[in-house]
Amino acid sequence: MNEQALAIQDQYDEGFQLCYGCGSQNTSGLQLKSHRQGELVIAEYLPSGDQLGVPGVVYGGLIASLIDCHGIATGAAHFQATEGGLPPRCVTASLHVEYRAPTPMNGQPLRLEASVSDASARKAVVQVRVLSGDQLTAEGQVIAVRMKPQAV
Repeated sequence: MNEQALAIQDQYDEGFQLCYGCGSQNTSGLQLKSHRQGELVIAEYLPSGDQLGVPGVVYGGLIASLIDCHGIATGAAHFQATEGGLPPRCVTASLHVEYRAPTPMNGQPLRLEASVSDASARKAVVQVRVLSGDQLTAEGQVIAVRMKPQAV
């Protein structure tokens, strides 16, 4: 599935691998892993049976969290690709989600696809799609802002 061996999130500075959605050091979090595939950044996530909104449908807040974390990873990957080095840590400046159809809880992983539609030196506008099989169930836009370097 992936073009790079390590997930984008696993390349973050260790001090920033605590995010509930994607932090590899947060053992009670979602553990989302995003990988570059050509122009897209792809992730898959298998919702657990307790992540329901209504019977048979994935909780909408989970969908929003997945869009958020995948969008941030996509923004970080954009900066990494343009500047080299490790992906810088980014934070969410804006998150907009459109639910297109109920996301079924059917034992199949969700697929997240993202790309950067606009960027500046400090900000990346990311478009994210959530698919269940071939069905588009949600779309989102994340504005990822690069964090200023922290004084040590």
